[in-house]
Amino acid sequence: MWEQMMAFLKSFFIYPGLNWDMMLIAIGLALAFGAIWLCAHWPPLFKKYWLWAVAVVSAFLALAAVVFVQIPLQTWASQAIGHFWSDETVLDWLLLAGIPAVLISGLVQEGAKMVPMVAWWWRSGRNIDPRLGLAIGAIAGAAFGIFEAFWAHGRIFAAGWTLNAIQTDGFTGIAGFWERFFAVGFHIAVSALVGYGLAKGKGWQFYLIAGVLHGLLNYGAVVFQYAYLKNGFYGLVQLEVYAAVLAVIVSAIVLLLRWQKRGDENGETVEAAEPTGIDI
Repeated sequence: MWEQMMAFLKSFFIYPGLNWDMMLIAIGLALAFGAIWLCAHWPPLFKKYWLWAVAVVSAFLALAAVVFVQIPLQTWASQAIGHFWSDETVLDWLLLAGIPAVLISGLVQEGAKMVPMVAWWWRSGRNIDPRLGLAIGAIAGAAFGIFEAFWAHGRIFAAGWTLNAIQTDGFTGIAGFWERFFAVGFHIAVSALVGYGLAKGKGWQFYLIAGVLHGLLNYGAVVFQYAYLKNGFYGLVQLEVYAAVLAVIVSAIVLLLRWQKRGDENGETVEAAEPTGIDI
């Protein structure tokens, strides 16, 4: 298992056969995806420079959590299931057997992205504006989403992807980029939801909601894997549409929270403003 963990970690930093031009394109696409989604949240990145530190810490903490927590837990869960069930039984009950793995991925990743939010929450005396909580969460989610998108793009290019894939394979040729675009948006939305809940004093409740939503996104792969193994149905397009719809729905909910009007001290409504909070 240690070899598997180290191989996955190295895959984020080592891309055999990928030249610098393609690597820069991979980075540029990942940053563009993040910028597009973040524009809707409008976080005060150039007014509160400490948000950049949140981004860096979140990205590397989430990666470390995947490598050193998620992979071992998923491996042990799989071994436990295999101890009691045969391979044939696991296949028959894959929709049930796949639940622990997707929940582990959601709870571990959202927990890791939550660490910078919790740190700032404590530093601010456990009193931050909900919109600032949303902004911190959005930045934390964007950082790992962009990092993960660069990794995915690098693997796609390293496998020999060219523009000809669009002509020969149609949607399948761009499915990897489509998936990453909406995955970045989803990372941003669910982490912003956690930040909002933390600011509202309901951090652990919103953390569980985010973890379950993350697991629900990953559960789509289990459903379509089951359909393929049982019936030979290769539902790549349906899977990507499912992920996109879920990302859009969660993002819409979060943006409603971000831009909603709120009451002032006299009970009157005021327009949504930029997130406020304690500067350093």
